[in-house]
Amino acid sequence: MKYILVTGGVISGIGKGIIASSIGTILKSCGLRVTAIKIDPYINIDAGTFSPYEHGEVFVLNDGGEVDLDLGNYERFLDINLYKDNNITTGKIYQHVINKERHGDYLGKTVQVVPHITDAVQEWVMNQAKVPVDDDRKEPQICVIELGGTIGDIEGMPFIEAFRQFQFKAKRENFCNIHVSLVPQPNATGEQKTKPTQNSVRALRGLGLSPDLIVCRSAKPIEMAVKEKISMFCHVEPEQVIFVHDVSSTYRVPILLEEQGIIKYFKQRLNLPIDDHPSDLLMRWKKMADRYERLLKVCSIALVGKYTKLSDCYASVFKALEHSALAINHKLDLMYIDSTELERSTEAENSVKYHQAWHKLCKADGILVPGGFGIRGTEGKLQAISWARTKKKPFLGVCLGMQLAVVEFARNCLNWKDANSTEFDPDTKNPVVIDMPEHNPGDMGGTMRLGKRRTVFRTQNSVLRKLYGDEMFVEERHRHRYEVNPELTHYFEEKDLKFVGHDTEGNRMEIIELENHPYFVGVQFHPEFSSRPMKPSPPYLGLLLAATGTLSAYLQRGCKLSPRERDLSEDQVMK
Repeated sequence: MKYILVTGGVISGIGKGIIASSIGTILKSCGLRVTAIKIDPYINIDAGTFSPYEHGEVFVLNDGGEVDLDLGNYERFLDINLYKDNNITTGKIYQHVINKERHGDYLGKTVQVVPHITDAVQEWVMNQAKVPVDDDRKEPQICVIELGGTIGDIEGMPFIEAFRQFQFKAKRENFCNIHVSLVPQPNATGEQKTKPTQNSVRALRGLGLSPDLIVCRSAKPIEMAVKEKISMFCHVEPEQVIFVHDVSSTYRVPILLEEQGIIKYFKQRLNLPIDDHPSDLLMRWKKMADRYERLLKVCSIALVGKYTKLSDCYASVFKALEHSALAINHKLDLMYIDSTELERSTEAENSVKYHQAWHKLCKADGILVPGGFGIRGTEGKLQAISWARTKKKPFLGVCLGMQLAVVEFARNCLNWKDANSTEFDPDTKNPVVIDMPEHNPGDMGGTMRLGKRRTVFRTQNSVLRKLYGDEMFVEERHRHRYEVNPELTHYFEEKDLKFVGHDTEGNRMEIIELENHPYFVGVQFHPEFSSRPMKPSPPYLGLLLAATGTLSAYLQRGCKLSPRERDLSEDQVMK
């Protein structure tokens, strides 16, 4: 097993996750089996109880693990399926060690950070690195480990010490450290500064780790003189200094790394049995990156949510839309709309914001209402759903978005004016959305219906079934506490809102479709978590197709791109 540790310096959020994913993609393109581990130094057991404004979205895995969004990057880039133990937190490690102490495993010894915590980290990494993550179920050969935070953070010290010891346990030919740092360029001088990187590398060395590669992040391409200066002051060869400037899309990052000879370096440094050049997989990435940059047609989607101030809050939703737009040769124009700004109360307080939000919604080609929790902004989401239904705008509701679509339909089509979810109004006379019997309201962490579950189609006359390739069932990831009330579904079906998918027992409503509408679909699951750059998610693809007016033709062709679309994409690549 070869281990590649990715650390970061100067600032957090520098792009370690994309760098780690890109390195994994390059090595996978060389024919190696790659897995990934993310270490988060916070004390939380997992990411499940975070506000999205803390660390971005909560990504859900097949086994129900609620993890950091970087694991979503690993899965999308590497096309693998990870497990909750691929996300290590300080809370998990300490809980593991404390449980062993209570069990008597330490035979009365004083339990300390060194060696017990550091040993637990090393043991966890070695065990999890062996777990198969590809469809062929073979043991991985490379494990890419990303250490969250920045060098010098007090909460990350036990993990740094663990890897200082681990580099000797694994041996030099099996362990490599990549340090990602920032090269700022102040507007006052316009000069690219290397001092932050020098200090960061010095701090890392002081803790016992020496970087094999220094990846320098910058807004603009870095000059050769800067590279030579970093090489001289950070005690590495110039070839070991890699530049990654801001690019038009993350698909370009693996190409940037490969162009700077990273494959040849890994082959020599880790004694890998690979060629100096990547296989067809990286060429496909290059074609995809080229095509992304040359797209001319635009499709605009309005995302109506409550966490719109930070794009990472809907990272997987954005990627799923982007994958689908790329598949049909369109550039995505995603317009974030704060759902509270669509409400009447905003009109009274700030009419400019109100009218700007409605202007965005009205000019969008399609509308998406993603998942979420809490009552804030729900009335604005209901307004957006009502607009999509009455104006025949393509609409996709995910999780809470589907539940609110049912609430909106009950209020305006069934005339149940007080219809609501018991999450927002426990005493409503028409509870069209109810909490699940197994939901424990006392504890918040890990108490939802989580992970991959099967959804069975009830009918062949379903748009989503056709988009999924006319399968009898699909398996997608879930994360919810509430569900549509199964005792009231027949009222909706009489008015053409069909529940076309349910769980294996037939009790939980999973998919809704409105008849006589271009595309009005709601799903209880989160299909965005399974979307891949070259395998877009069917519900999101359906939304983009409907928004561009090509859904009917796509379904008539048996869910295949037209020859013209395929030729266009290849032609763009050749140019």
